[in-house]
Amino acid sequence: MNAQALRVLLTKRRAAVAPESHGLRRPTGKGRRAPGLAQHQVDQLLNRGPGTYQRLESGKYRNPPVDLLHDLALLLRLSELEWVALCRYAGIGDPPCPLNPRSGEQVPNLWNDAVEGISHAACVIDASWNVLAHNPPFADFFPVGQCPANMMRWMLFDGRHVLDEWYTAWAPHVLSTLRADLAARPEDDVLLRIEAAVRADFTAAQLYESAGAVVHPYEQARPLTHARYGPGRVNMCVAQPLSCPGARLFIFLFEPEAQHPPRPAADRVRDLRRNRVPEPVRAASDRMRSAILAPIGSI
Repeated sequence: MNAQALRVLLTKRRAAVAPESHGLRRPTGKGRRAPGLAQHQVDQLLNRGPGTYQRLESGKYRNPPVDLLHDLALLLRLSELEWVALCRYAGIGDPPCPLNPRSGEQVPNLWNDAVEGISHAACVIDASWNVLAHNPPFADFFPVGQCPANMMRWMLFDGRHVLDEWYTAWAPHVLSTLRADLAARPEDDVLLRIEAAVRADFTAAQLYESAGAVVHPYEQARPLTHARYGPGRVNMCVAQPLSCPGARLFIFLFEPEAQHPPRPAADRVRDLRRNRVPEPVRAASDRMRSAILAPIGSI
C-alpha cells in the first residue's frame, strides 16, 4: 500500500464531486470545510458502515475488498488509469476488470495518427476485435477493398485461404485467444456470435474443443500469403492502450518466403488432409456459420 499516494488521489477526486449532484447538502457548522463530498457522505452513498471511507483514505484499511474500490471509483468518476492507480495504491495490485464494461470499444483519435506513422503493417482493434484504424501496409495484406471489419472473424473463417497452415499454426492460437477474451468479457455480443459460429463450423468446432486454454505467444512466426508479396511469415507485436483496456495495437512484421527455408512437402500434404471435410458437411456448416455471423459484418 502507498498510503500517501492513495490519500492524494482520493482527496483530489472526492473534492471534485458536488454533494448536490447526489441529492445531499454541503456540511455546515464551525471549522474549515473542504470542497466536495464529506467522508461520511461517501460512506452513505456507498452504503458502508461509518468510518469505512476514512480508514481507506487515511491508509489504515489494509487489503480493502475489490467491490469497495470499484464502487468508490464509480462514485468518484475515476478514469481507467486512475482505477488502476487506486487498486495499486490500495495494495491489491492491478484491478481484475476494467472500471467500465464498455472500455475497449473506442480509442482516442490520436491512435489513428499513431498507426499511420508506423512503417510496418499495423491496426488498432477494439475489445470485440473490430478494426478501428489501420495503415496502408496493413491494407496491402488483402486484395483491394477486402480489408477485414473484424480480425477475429477473418482469422477464423474468411482468411483461412490466406493463413497458411491454418489448422496447426493459426487456429489453436486464435481459438484459445477467443476463449480467454470471452472469459474476460462474457457478455460481449460480437465474441459470443463468433463462438457460436465456431461451434457451428465442422472444422473449427473440433479445434475449439481440443485447443485447450493455453494462450499461444503472438510473437511466434506464422505462415501467411501476402496479397502483394506472396507467401512468407509474419510476427505479431501486440500492445494495449492503457486508457482503453481490451483494445489492442497490432504491428505485423512480414518477411517474404525467400528468407525462410520451404516446408517439407510431406508437412503440407498432412495439413491438407487434416483440413479435408466432406462436402455436404462443409456446405451445411458454412450456411449455419454465415447466418450467425451476418450481424457482425464481413470483409
